[in-house]
Amino acid sequence: MPYIIETFDKPGQGEARLTHRAAHLAYLEQHAHSLLACGAKLHDDGADLGGGLYLVDLETREAARAFIEADPFFQAGLFDKVSITRWRKAWLANLCCL
Repeated sequence: MPYIIETFDKPGQGEARLTHRAAHLAYLEQHAHSLLACGAKLHDDGADLGGGLYLVDLETREAARAFIEADPFFQAGLFDKVSITRWRKAWLANLCCL
């Protein structure tokens, strides 16, 4: 069951994001089997917007919540808000999933 997890950083967390980035990337690598897509949100000029988007394949909302709460960015207190939304795949990686 796919879920979209969108995170929004607290203001002024750029340095903390850099400090915990290596641990965050290692966490994502450990959970690559559950990731359909993942990445930081950016301004049009490419600067960090402060937050990210995860598209995960997990069975329940509770599993999606546990996934994001175990992320080093979450544990470091970077996020002001986290949104979890169930998602229906229609197209993924240039393939129709209907």
